[in-house]
Amino acid sequence: MKGFLEFIREKGVVGLAVGFILGGSISRLVTSLVSDVVNPIIGLLLGFTKGLQTASFKIGSATILWGHFVSTLIDFLIVALVVYFGVKILRLDKFEKSQK
Repeated sequence: MKGFLEFIREKGVVGLAVGFILGGSISRLVTSLVSDVVNPIIGLLLGFTKGLQTASFKIGSATILWGHFVSTLIDFLIVALVVYFGVKILRLDKFEKSQK
């Protein structure tokens, strides 16, 4: 048991677990922001009354859901920006360099 507790303390497993849980929460928050706020506004601006996710066009019998793709892209970009600025604000990029 002592070896296990040392492993958790030395390897930062608790910090990793907290980061994983917070990351999941931030991801859900950003997804909600994009789907509930950003997409309806963009959809209205582009003339899609049901929101951006319903935007599509047909080629033969295939339906191309380009609105869903754009929505997912916006979601990714916002998450990437949150992570980028989170690392910069917490100065974690400097932390890695000083450890070597």
